[in-house]
Amino acid sequence: MARQRELGRGERVLPGLWRLRLPLPWPPVPHCNAWAIAASDGIVLVDTGMHEPGSMAQLERAMDQVGLQLDQVRLLVCTHAHSDHWGQAAPIRDRTGCQFWMHRRPELPDDANGGGERRSAIARRIEIGRQSGVPEAAIDAFVERTKDMPSGVAREIEPDLELVPGVEIETELGTWTVHETPGHTPSHVCLFQAERRLLISGDHVLGRISLFFDYGYTPDPVAEFLTSLDRVDRLDARLALSGHGKPFVDVHGHIEGNRKLVHKRLQSLSEALEKGPLSAFELVPHVYGAEISQQNGQWLLSKTLSYLTHLQALGQAQLVAGEPERWTA
Repeated sequence: MARQRELGRGERVLPGLWRLRLPLPWPPVPHCNAWAIAASDGIVLVDTGMHEPGSMAQLERAMDQVGLQLDQVRLLVCTHAHSDHWGQAAPIRDRTGCQFWMHRRPELPDDANGGGERRSAIARRIEIGRQSGVPEAAIDAFVERTKDMPSGVAREIEPDLELVPGVEIETELGTWTVHETPGHTPSHVCLFQAERRLLISGDHVLGRISLFFDYGYTPDPVAEFLTSLDRVDRLDARLALSGHGKPFVDVHGHIEGNRKLVHKRLQSLSEALEKGPLSAFELVPHVYGAEISQQNGQWLLSKTLSYLTHLQALGQAQLVAGEPERWTA
């Protein structure tokens, strides 16, 4: 039986701070969060949800449940450039005339106009799949499945201001500072309100420990992620407002859980590499105990390749050229 899609929902977290829970079309990840923060002349909206048919109505439904309106948005801030976090940035800015702030996006190629970004991303994934030993039949199935799949981004727009350290966001809850946290994706930032010890963590730290790394845009996304965990840990946040799931406390404990899971995956991969040259595709079951499928393939392969490049940077793995490429200790 197909799972019924969620509806947009809003709830107050603190006076002047609201969680907007927005539906996603992915069964394993059925929703994402946007956050509305009271400001002197309206609200600051952090993240947008994915753009798809009816998605703006879902955002407005969630806002209406907590007594807010989209036209109150004076500033739109996005934690990173994944479609479920900035997909509706263009129509929100069109509708409200608000400023739009986001970090620069090295994960988006230069031809990010007229659908070029989508075509480039798919072509790149196909090439990575072939290099990694993914069977040709699986690649053909991926091409067929994604050829008409929408990107989830309404329209590519440039931010009015780059969201980098030194930028401050003024709200009725106080000033929020920007902290670069690459790893999950190169453009990722977290926002921190020091007096209240509030952290808007995006997808960097989630309530349920779950890892993902955008592979291939930077030399070592796993090292970046671990460094970002250290950077956020030093903030000593008391309450985290993440991109998915409920707000959570014990932020340090969640950070430590992420560190432990990274090291567990690296250990499993190191042990598998002792068995001789293997492709990334062949290594996935050794790390995750599951074969690659259409549902998990892109997710698991990207993470495995990220772990391999990290071990390579540490001098603990070696790439063996060929078709496909293989890896050994």
